[in-house]
Amino acid sequence: MSKRVAAVTGGLGGLGTAICLHLARAGHRVVAADLDGQPERLAAFEAAVHGLDVEFAALDVSDFAACGRFVADVQARHGALDVLVNNAGITRDVTLRKMDRVQWQDVVDVNLGSVFNLCRHAVDGMVERGFGRIVNLSSVNGQTGQFGQTNYSAAKAGMHGFTMALAREVARKGVTVNTVSPGYCETALVMRMPEAIRADIVDKVPVGRLGRPEEIARAVAFLVAEDAGFVTGANLPVNGGLFMSF
Repeated sequence: MSKRVAAVTGGLGGLGTAICLHLARAGHRVVAADLDGQPERLAAFEAAVHGLDVEFAALDVSDFAACGRFVADVQARHGALDVLVNNAGITRDVTLRKMDRVQWQDVVDVNLGSVFNLCRHAVDGMVERGFGRIVNLSSVNGQTGQFGQTNYSAAKAGMHGFTMALAREVARKGVTVNTVSPGYCETALVMRMPEAIRADIVDKVPVGRLGRPEEIARAVAFLVAEDAGFVTGANLPVNGGLFMSF
């Protein structure tokens, strides 16, 4: 069987890079999509994936037409888009009483709108080929809410609602749709937090530490595997026990 082709949005970030590495090492051909114009980040990413079947594509995931062109280009050059990992995300943290319309809309457009933008263009090809794996990266804060993150928490919670609905639509077509909800991990964003805040977060995590990006990547790899076809509409929490539910 030829390699499965996987696209990972937010591919240059800490979680995105780990996911690209894990999928490439598992035998996938990977296209990492992220914003252009960041030479230092791109150079670091290219060094990390050197020797693996990974390429970079510039993409604004909030642009519906651009997402359509991206999917069409991947399918034209590689013959298919089999795996889609919607990992792109931003924060604009501020309490609702101080939040402006732009801070709300930017987060919703990137974190949730991008899931529609990519899935809308990718799902037809998956259905036609009788195989597809879609994984949406949500967050523990989409399950619990977080002070100063009404925009982010709403978008991340909405991602799993989208997951469940689309999973029902394509379940009999060989396409699965699932969510992974990471907790706090050792990414650049979290490590830039003041040490006292990180220590307070760790104190609340039952396993007593931050997550590692590769642990999130492993969860994604499980859900996109060939033999994971009976798992769909699920939300897999990878948060060290920070949030538990029935």
